[in-house]
Amino acid sequence: MIPRSLGAILSPIGRFALWIVLLLAMLATGVVQWQQGAHIQTDILAMLPHLQQDKLTETALNKVEQQLANQVYIAVIANNDSQAISAAKQLMISLEQQTQQPFTAIRSGADDHLQDLAKVYFEHRFGLLTPEQAHAIETGHWRQLLNAAQSQLYSAFGFANSQLLSNDPLLMFPANLLALSPNSALRSQQGVLLTDTVDGVAAIVMAKGRDSAFSPTAQQMQMQALESAFSQINQHYPEVSFLKAGALFHAIAATESAKQEISRIGLISMLGIILLVWLAFRSMMPLFAALLTLTSGVVFAFVATLSFFGELHLLTLVFGTSLIGVAIDYSFHFYCEKQAHPNDNASDTLTRIFPALTLALVTSVSAFVAIGFTPFPGMQQVAVFCAAGLMGAYLTLLLVFPLLGNHGLKPTRGLTLAQGYLTVLQRTFIPSRLWQKVAIAALLIGLTAILFFGLSQADTDDDIRQLQQSPAAITSEENQLRQLLSGGTDNQFILVSGHNEQALLQTLEQLVPVLDKAVADGELGQAISLSRFMPSIARQRHDYQLQQQLYRQHLDEIITEMGLNDSIKTSLLAQLDQATTQWLTPKRVLAQANDDLHALWLGAISTTDNTEQYGAIVLLGGIHSLVSLEQRLTDQNWSLGQVRLIDKVGDISALMGKYRQLTLQLLVWVFVLASLLFSIKYGIKLALAIVAVPALSVLLTLACLGLVGSSISLFHALALILVLGIGIDYSLFFAEAKHTSRGVMMAIFMSACSTLLAFGLLALSQTNAIHFFGLTLLFGISFAFLLAPFISFITRKTL
Repeated sequence: MIPRSLGAILSPIGRFALWIVLLLAMLATGVVQWQQGAHIQTDILAMLPHLQQDKLTETALNKVEQQLANQVYIAVIANNDSQAISAAKQLMISLEQQTQQPFTAIRSGADDHLQDLAKVYFEHRFGLLTPEQAHAIETGHWRQLLNAAQSQLYSAFGFANSQLLSNDPLLMFPANLLALSPNSALRSQQGVLLTDTVDGVAAIVMAKGRDSAFSPTAQQMQMQALESAFSQINQHYPEVSFLKAGALFHAIAATESAKQEISRIGLISMLGIILLVWLAFRSMMPLFAALLTLTSGVVFAFVATLSFFGELHLLTLVFGTSLIGVAIDYSFHFYCEKQAHPNDNASDTLTRIFPALTLALVTSVSAFVAIGFTPFPGMQQVAVFCAAGLMGAYLTLLLVFPLLGNHGLKPTRGLTLAQGYLTVLQRTFIPSRLWQKVAIAALLIGLTAILFFGLSQADTDDDIRQLQQSPAAITSEENQLRQLLSGGTDNQFILVSGHNEQALLQTLEQLVPVLDKAVADGELGQAISLSRFMPSIARQRHDYQLQQQLYRQHLDEIITEMGLNDSIKTSLLAQLDQATTQWLTPKRVLAQANDDLHALWLGAISTTDNTEQYGAIVLLGGIHSLVSLEQRLTDQNWSLGQVRLIDKVGDISALMGKYRQLTLQLLVWVFVLASLLFSIKYGIKLALAIVAVPALSVLLTLACLGLVGSSISLFHALALILVLGIGIDYSLFFAEAKHTSRGVMMAIFMSACSTLLAFGLLALSQTNAIHFFGLTLLFGISFAFLLAPFISFITRKTL
């Protein structure tokens, strides 16, 4: 055996020295990794799978995420307009004057680019008409425009002046400017966006975090800045209140939840295991050895993860706390076996448990490696973290315990209770009386009923939103603010593309009536498109021809009825002729546009086949029926370009569903392969029994999840892989028991308790993904523990 061979080469002291060298090497590697930039990753987005997208789609996704990720929205609720404006201005000044300046682009309704942009549009006014204006001219109802202009001319609130009238006698340009603003309940006063609420008036302030909202340092700085600004405003306006929305507040809740869960789950697991070891062995040395094994495993886990990924995700630590319940099992098996054979030295004890221990390590590591093949970087980290931790614990057992494990153990009742439990099982389930046979038959019928009804109730849910469940207070506050912002914008958006710039612009224009119909039918709240700001040359030429026709045929009549001077005619017609070739281009608009418009324009993107695609983004808000909207877009014939609904959440959820199916298929193949491999060593009967324990545990777990209404997701499937690995471990130790199973029974009981303390506590997590993982393991490990002792009936070692 390997331990004997190792013992022949190295003495117990030599093995211990080798372990010290390995541990110091791992610690040194970890220090070097940390100095080279390894860090704790808190960004929840870093856990998500990487979708394989074309270059244009990838660029669009990155741009939308950059625009929305670090944006913070604040609503200042006041009694009246004046108070809201003053408080909003004070808020913006306070945020700008923060020492560390955690926010940039702090603004409300003011737009420094608007005046310059209006000048650009005025220069191209002869190619710009609203749909209503174009329809009036086309149908010969141009006098509607004349009547509207006369109303403005004689209105006290009109915007007509002599200079504007000489260049735009029908006052069509102001209507074009108004059409650039989307329909909204928001209004602007003194550069501040306002909207009416049931409690008064809300002023909207927007700011962009300088650093990622998922960075704990940035979170602290940004929250301190906001709280300081709110406090200053309330000193002057005690009745003013605030609504907040943005990824920052969800990220803070996720970070705090993860930190609390790491502390709580880790502490309870550790205290529970300490108590378990003390009650089992009544000695400090097993407790010290168990903690040493666990510490070594954690060191190996940390260093391996940092070496592979250069970072350690915060959620990896939450999942990784389960390592406590698995790595410590090795010391349990050692001390339970030693207690069962008190005359053996540590090396003999290691030799006895080495085959089952090694097979257990291989199956557990294989289970974690299988998790590593999922597309989730966070779960890949969990796989490396736990697999490396188990190998570290295994090496600690082989190299340290020969020196530290030779002390005597006080006799406890653990072995007696374990033997008594096995005896009760044997007498109960190897029946000699009729009532026992009836009871067993009833139990089997009950289990069959649970399997049938539970599995029939099981369903699936692969929604990626299960990764994080924000507190109701944050979600409610965000929903209130979204209502004030007329629905805001959603994560889904439309990507429009064309083979050249003009094809793209014409496709955007073709999309407008489709989205307007979707809004009218209640499928959509609003859409923000560049089509209003960047008309195609074809549309400009059409509008130019309409204005040319209007002015050449009716200019004299217009001048007379508007009461204008005939001298403007020559100048106006000269400007009209000059505008024949002066078309408004995206480049001209973007030169004066703000960041919001730039965020919607992708421009030319080189594709993989060395061609160029032009792209633009249409943001969507208040989506009520994503399926109907997608069907509406699919039914259209887009002759000049492509229109696609981009739903990253939906795409990732679909990918989760795919990998859930693959994971469950993997489970089936592992059962088949394990049966074949174990039959070589144990024979077909015992091999099938070994595999039957985790297989039945998995089926019962799925049935229980169906009965409690927990829809099956990828996280449930990943946990089932561990149920498989741990269930096989339990079966293998019973199968390897040579003379008595009482030491194995005691070790498995302790192992199950420690694993449930770690994994089962994950079911208390507020994060759904972690909760599902823990709940599945809570059921699975419990069933594996209850079923594994029946292996001893086949081996007959208890007789």
